[in-house]
Amino acid sequence: MLTLAYRKQKCDTIYEQRMGAHIYRDKGPIIKNARRPYAFLYSWKTNNGRRPTVLLELLGIDYYLHPVDLDLKVQKEDWYLKKNANGKIPTLAWVDEKGDITYINESAAILLFLADKYDKSRNFSFRPGSKEYYLQLEWLFFELSGFCPYKSNWRFFHNLPERDETAVSRFRDESIRCLKVLETRLNKTGTGYLVGDHLSLADITLYTWIRPSQMDTYEEVIESLPNIKNWILRIGNIPEIKKGLAVFD
Repeated sequence: MLTLAYRKQKCDTIYEQRMGAHIYRDKGPIIKNARRPYAFLYSWKTNNGRRPTVLLELLGIDYYLHPVDLDLKVQKEDWYLKKNANGKIPTLAWVDEKGDITYINESAAILLFLADKYDKSRNFSFRPGSKEYYLQLEWLFFELSGFCPYKSNWRFFHNLPERDETAVSRFRDESIRCLKVLETRLNKTGTGYLVGDHLSLADITLYTWIRPSQMDTYEEVIESLPNIKNWILRIGNIPEIKKGLAVFD
């Protein structure tokens, strides 16, 4: 079965296993004696970098993980730029049955790719072409083009030694506006999820940015948004979500 194709494979250069992740010392992605196909992830402990590990843990997939230490600028080294010319994380190397490698960059693209390969029952995604599939894309793009950049810019200006209060206020207000949009959406669906009646890529993508550890100084805002508050609690209590977030710890 594809989802378990390489479970518990032994390899001398794996130096640690955490959850479903085989933390891999070498840069890979070709691994001797590994049963193909398999996923080899290059990532780090950022919000975007944790999205693929969360999904892989939810799917129950064993996978290979090479930590790309952003503090050491590993993502700007020549070997990595050959896999991702943008010098960002995460990057997924998909090694197929023949040993051919496909590199997928950008966290949302990786989620969609992994869902197509592994989530055949669509427990955490939706069938391409369905109404829910396009709604899922809508909320992925909402996060990538709206909440994520607003929240990132707020944190950047908020943490400057000499704050630009105009910028801080603007990006905080936009972040709060996006949260209110999400509150409205959750109220509309009535299912506790952004799309359909189950956890999906849309929820995973946004949760990594809205989980409690990422919402310092926004606590009162969250308290005023009951649907988001309950959504955070519900998703945060899923064991596989916790595992996917903790892989890098």
